[in-house]
Amino acid sequence: MGVQIPFYWAQSNSPMRPVLPMAFNIYPVCLGLYCGKTVLDVNGTTEIYGECGVCPRGQRTRDQLKICRPCTESPELYDWLFLGFMAMLPLILHWFFIEWYSGKKSSSALFQHATALIECSAAAIITLLVSDPVGVIYIRSCRVKMLSDWYTMLYNPSPDYITTLHCTQEAVYPLYTIVFIYYAFCLVLMMMLRPLLVKKIACGLGKSDRFKSVYAALYFFPMLTLLQAVGGGLLYYAFPYIVLVISLITLAVYMSASEIESFKHLLVQKKRLIVLFSHWLLHAYGIISISRVEKLERDLPLLALVPAPALFYLLTAKFTDPARIHSEGANGH
Repeated sequence: MGVQIPFYWAQSNSPMRPVLPMAFNIYPVCLGLYCGKTVLDVNGTTEIYGECGVCPRGQRTRDQLKICRPCTESPELYDWLFLGFMAMLPLILHWFFIEWYSGKKSSSALFQHATALIECSAAAIITLLVSDPVGVIYIRSCRVKMLSDWYTMLYNPSPDYITTLHCTQEAVYPLYTIVFIYYAFCLVLMMMLRPLLVKKIACGLGKSDRFKSVYAALYFFPMLTLLQAVGGGLLYYAFPYIVLVISLITLAVYMSASEIESFKHLLVQKKRLIVLFSHWLLHAYGIISISRVEKLERDLPLLALVPAPALFYLLTAKFTDPARIHSEGANGH
């Protein structure tokens, strides 16, 4: 064990002997990026440390002394946006497969959409309540400093190139594990609520088709879990651009498949307006995530770009109509 011993140098007129209290650690600093010494006891101003090793959950080293300190900070806006992105993924997939398997003749799609929203919302609230501190919708977290914080298992030091000192930990606590907890609650609530609802109101579907959206969730939840386990760190830095690019592509595909070529076509059905506004929300989410709203006077005006892709599509769709291109080619223009 290491002991931090405070001592004082004697007063003297010599400039080489300062009269300042200092602390001296008689043991060397731990190796590796994430190995640290836990505080075993505090005796007044003296801390007694353990051996170098993995920091307990909810703690990490913060400076060159490599002492494990509890994480007491609140998540930044960008951290909340990342968690929101990971929370949206199962909800969007639920809605996609519900719409895909419900069909146009089924009147149960709306109720299933609402049920999926309730399931994911309840799972998010429960996840926050069971996280530290327990019982409040608030979490404490460690600051994400670099990409390696998500992959501490790759940075276990080997002092003699033979023995490995294992210091794998959740340096980004709780951004890594809280997503798994959320997915688990989503799955449990879905299995409790959705089958009962589908059995009662999905009368427009055949028996074999009623539960296909539920079966689809049993496939995509393991995929999302694997995605977070392997690519969580990459997603943390890339998700704003993923949201923006995918929302632009899906909006263009939807408007093209629905043959929306003018504002009049857009206003024919309420469903089309709902899809448009949903994509606008995703556009705004991506813009806010990229800018992080660090300067309001600079970043908020960027939200004015949200309707731009849809407007550009509607204004240029008539020039790219395949029928018009073929007719002009046949006429020799």
